[in-house]
Amino acid sequence: MEISRLNYIRSLLATTLLCASALVVSFNSLAQVKNNDQKNALPEIGVVASDAISLDKEERIGDILMRQLRGQAPLVTDPVLDEYIQDLGNRLVAQAENVKFPFNFFLINSADINAFAFFGGHVGVHTGLIYNAENESELASVLAHEVSHVTQRHIARRIQSQQRSSALQIASLLGSVLLAVANPEAGIAAVSASQAAAQQASINYTRSNEKEADRIGIQILAQSGYDPEAAATFFGKLAEKYRLRSTPFAYLLTHPLPQSRIADARSRAANFAKRNIPASLNFHLAKARIIARYYGKPKDNIVAFESIISKQQYVIEDAALYGLALSRFENEEYDKAQDIITHLREKAPDNLFYIDTATDIFIAKNEHDKAIEMLKEQAKRTPRNSVITLNLANALKEKGSISEATQILKDYLLVDPDNFLALQLLSDAYGQSRQMLEMHQSKAEVYALVAAYPRAIDELHNAYNFAGDRTLEKQRIRARIDQFREEIDRLKTL
Repeated sequence: MEISRLNYIRSLLATTLLCASALVVSFNSLAQVKNNDQKNALPEIGVVASDAISLDKEERIGDILMRQLRGQAPLVTDPVLDEYIQDLGNRLVAQAENVKFPFNFFLINSADINAFAFFGGHVGVHTGLIYNAENESELASVLAHEVSHVTQRHIARRIQSQQRSSALQIASLLGSVLLAVANPEAGIAAVSASQAAAQQASINYTRSNEKEADRIGIQILAQSGYDPEAAATFFGKLAEKYRLRSTPFAYLLTHPLPQSRIADARSRAANFAKRNIPASLNFHLAKARIIARYYGKPKDNIVAFESIISKQQYVIEDAALYGLALSRFENEEYDKAQDIITHLREKAPDNLFYIDTATDIFIAKNEHDKAIEMLKEQAKRTPRNSVITLNLANALKEKGSISEATQILKDYLLVDPDNFLALQLLSDAYGQSRQMLEMHQSKAEVYALVAAYPRAIDELHNAYNFAGDRTLEKQRIRARIDQFREEIDRLKTL
């Protein structure tokens, strides 16, 4: 399931952008290092890094930037892919040391081969990275590298090396740089030529950070059960592909890749036992889903997947069949898509990729009760699963069972209050049932998630007008307005 992102969001941030932001994974600084002789010196983690920026401040800036990215970058709001990338990331984080905050892994719909991390444990992954990785270990090697940047507090350590600039000054300067990584069309225009030159020149100051992230990342990779040689393999493929291009991949701009780095990765991997890792079904399902839903036209994808299946050019046949089913669904061939999904579910009835697509097919065919029955049965086995919960709420909403749908969504938001899709579903459900007070309140929360606090306050004023004589509700609305105004004041101080 995926609900289209609100079209108006891209225009909401005029009053809130450039308030604060964070460094891209390369941690390039636009400020000059006072002493070039110290450019590769790394302070100890912990006290020294905390002198530059506290953990609380790092989380705060990370939260602000994440809100900005929701509004400007083409984030993927797909519960199945979200759960896949978060589960993969959590598996790596579980093996990392110095974890200071819960990690948030998210996807950006971009064909660029890229990934980046910033303040507060946020790690962005471009769909192009999954598309170009040949196996899950290669994908995991990049995520492990990003996790290492965060756990080693490289951002704070780079700030510490800047003798003349504060953490917030550097963060503000680099907002457009991160945006350029996450959304090149929007971001490049925000970076002046001089800033871009300064950014590129500062790469020389980050070699040691990259080396350290490689070393720790490969260790995390191996301890998580993945192939430790995958990092060197993926680096080698990137270097080879770059030779055929006139411009480097986005990943190479923020992660310099000299031959010595590839050799070092191979050398480090040799310290671990070799592993014969079986192909991951979920990785190949995620790859097929990205192709079918976000790349190419449905008819072209149908031809492509049929060719792969007939020529047996797949790694896992079921993943290719899933890609074909999803492509047929996107082409509105619902019966043909359903035949394939039914076949796949006979072998793996609990697979979330199959359940999600089966739900979409039932809804498209106006068979809401079948979707609801399937999802409620699955919810008994996995009661707190986000994919099942959000799909069930959507199916109930589409059927018109608004009260049950909204209750499920409100309960879910108690656990995951920043879930954009859940808030959007809730707002749509209230609007569908003409519950205007609740609709404006939920819309306000959607605006807040993209840091558009003035618009959020406007929505709450609208909600207040529908509160009537509900005194307690009016008090809650006024309190929330005060909170949003405080957020605006905080933004101005950054």
